[in-house]
Amino acid sequence: MANWLKFVIALASAFLLMLAFRALAFTLYTVDGRALAPVFINGDRLIVSRWSYGLRIDGGRLLPYSRLLREGVRRGDIVAFDMPGDSVKGICVARCTAIPGDTIHTTNGPLIVPGRITCSTFDYYWLEAIADDNPVDSRHLGFISERNIIGRVAGILYSHDDTKNIFEGYSPERSAIW
Repeated sequence: MANWLKFVIALASAFLLMLAFRALAFTLYTVDGRALAPVFINGDRLIVSRWSYGLRIDGGRLLPYSRLLREGVRRGDIVAFDMPGDSVKGICVARCTAIPGDTIHTTNGPLIVPGRITCSTFDYYWLEAIADDNPVDSRHLGFISERNIIGRVAGILYSHDDTKNIFEGYSPERSAIW
């Protein structure tokens, strides 16, 4: 009986540590489709560092939004972010092309990326899709708030063709690309 209890406690502890690690340090996202080609392809498992810009804390009314050990997104970073707004849910990946204070040129004229330096509540970023035909970026969504940014894409952990079974369809040449 004591060995059984030790096993359950060890298993529960390992499970809780794994959940804490995944929630606080890194998380995995699966690329679905060709919208991120040629950098990322369908089936790639991207590892995203949640600490790259500071740990995001957003507990609604209980804990207001903040970032623990906050750092800004840098130009050229590939970031994962939550879709802004309540109508559409999902995680997107795009490259940061403008940071707060930068001027971008759009078809409607020049825009200045707002941020705390311009008396905004949050820093905002201009994120552009890796593939030009991807409609999910700042050209269609507008500025992306730091509140929506999950973290920096650290690389490809592994790639798997989901049309094949679990033992087949791995692409070793795309694994652990950092």
